[in-house]
Amino acid sequence: MNVGIGLPIAEPETLLDWARRADAGPFRSLGLLDRLVWDNPEPLVTLAALAGATTRVRVQTEVLLAPLREPALLAKQAATLDRMSGGRFTLGLGVGGREDEFTVVGGDVRRRGKRLDEQMALLRRIWSGEPYSDEIGPIGPAPVKGGPEVLFGAFAPPALERVARWGDGFLCAAPLSFAGSLFDSVRGFWSQAGRAGEPRMVAQVNVALGPESTVDEARSAILAYYGFGGDYAATVAAGMLTTPAAIREAIQGFGDLGADEVMLYCWSPDVHQLDRIAEIL
Repeated sequence: MNVGIGLPIAEPETLLDWARRADAGPFRSLGLLDRLVWDNPEPLVTLAALAGATTRVRVQTEVLLAPLREPALLAKQAATLDRMSGGRFTLGLGVGGREDEFTVVGGDVRRRGKRLDEQMALLRRIWSGEPYSDEIGPIGPAPVKGGPEVLFGAFAPPALERVARWGDGFLCAAPLSFAGSLFDSVRGFWSQAGRAGEPRMVAQVNVALGPESTVDEARSAILAYYGFGGDYAATVAAGMLTTPAAIREAIQGFGDLGADEVMLYCWSPDVHQLDRIAEIL
């Protein structure tokens, strides 16, 4: 079982320290969320900096809101980051759903799923080295091994089915009690599509480990970030794990479901959480 770290967004200038400490520790990946209308660092730019400051740990978007982006440029950015990190980049994708962010880019929130499918067809075409069209040539650079690993974050069946059509695996942000059914659905769609092997399964759990100030800081960050969802924000905050025993239990539980990795998402910028988490793994 691999364990990764979801990075906090409150203090972007501290993330190089987070990355270097994680690179020297027992962690496999560093994940960073995406949002447009919010006070967070842009993930592709940030992960490029973190990849340059590390030598071993993987970097991944968790998740990048692809429908907000122009696909040809996204393909070039992802391939560049994949090449410059030595193949350590994972492109985690989702559709989003906040109408204000689609308004900013002139997009249509109602067709975000269809747009993502269209984008994936183009991304795969570009990464394969094929011409962009009959009139326009290829867009480089070529990524490592045909393209970065692509994971999809999803809940609804049509979105879960997208893992089998376009992806390499699934990012599960659901609690342990709900994750099993989502894993089963993804595996079912994978088998129906005739895909070889198994989809990569990555779970996400919100954590805060440390003094009361660290826990309070993390809880406040979650409540603010998910504030648009009303009661949902309180539910997410209440589900945050704050003890070594709870974190160990969650890692074990997701392992029993067949997860390949668990991302422990840290909402507080207290970097000493990395040392505390490393001690309990």
